[in-house]
Amino acid sequence: MHFQRRQLFRILPFAFGSSFLLKGDSLSVAAQVTPPLPPEATETEKVTGIGGLFFRAHDPAALGSWYQQHLGISTTPTRVGQSVWRQEAGNTAFTPFPETTGYFGDINKDWMVNFRVRDLDKMAAQLRAAGIAIKVDPQSYPNGRFARLHDPEGNPIELWQPA
Repeated sequence: MHFQRRQLFRILPFAFGSSFLLKGDSLSVAAQVTPPLPPEATETEKVTGIGGLFFRAHDPAALGSWYQQHLGISTTPTRVGQSVWRQEAGNTAFTPFPETTGYFGDINKDWMVNFRVRDLDKMAAQLRAAGIAIKVDPQSYPNGRFARLHDPEGNPIELWQPA
């Protein structure tokens, strides 16, 4: 019986993109190998949501209390043990508007915040019961339903119940 002798090669990967061949007792450079980048290394890094909303107010304490009482939004804690407002996961619209837009209402304001809600009708009833004027858009859109109100300093707020 005749066996054909085969030479065994082993490729040994090392740092710096080089691979080496080990053949018997000899070691040689096999090739310069550049490993492919993992998929996450080629993707552009992006933000994952809104981390805070900061704005000027005539009376920050009173306005913060209004948001807490009527919309359930806690302001940033100032003492240990206070809880911060936690949002539910969901879509967030980010849309620059022209300076001349009427979308924020007739008030001359530079910003408007949109808050997601689970039940727009229930939230509107709750706000009306507290004496807060709110206008619910009678139309339903492919992305959901909307309502408009203003905080005590006249800042526009849009409530959104996703479809």
